[in-house]
Amino acid sequence: MILGVSVDDQSANAKWAKKYSFPFPLLCDTDRALCLAYHAVENPEGRARRISYLIGADGKIEIAWPKVKAADHAEEVLAAIG
Repeated sequence: MILGVSVDDQSANAKWAKKYSFPFPLLCDTDRALCLAYHAVENPEGRARRISYLIGADGKIEIAWPKVKAADHAEEVLAAIG
């Protein structure tokens, strides 16, 4: 399963997802709780960084990509999952 997380509200996320034809669920984390837990923001007012995690069936992080470049990232993930 692939999920996206954004600190934007539902309306902004819907517009962005439509504009870029984002095919996956995009979660709203307006209070930044999830982003703080996964170190995508430094503090509750901070800007989110692009970070990806591959989480195994056991719920543990298997791979972290702390600096994602959108143009190359899909290929990185596909290579990782084989």
